[in-house]
Amino acid sequence: MVKEIERAGLPVVHICTIVPISLTVGANRIVPAVAIPHPLGDPSRTLEEEKVIRRKLVEKALRALQTEVSDQTVFAE
Repeated sequence: MVKEIERAGLPVVHICTIVPISLTVGANRIVPAVAIPHPLGDPSRTLEEEKVIRRKLVEKALRALQTEVSDQTVFAE
């Protein structure tokens, strides 16, 4: 689905827990998530710590959307 949305002219960021799968399906902008059972958080953390984790992931995804890419790119930092 990621490739089809991009073909329509909309940039997409794929937030995922298993980067090799995203690479296999052809996602252009990939942001690694936290963990398979909890991709956007960590239930062992406090609510405030979870908010920080989520904010960082969303901010990273927004930066990835603003970045021109010509090849598959993993935004790890």
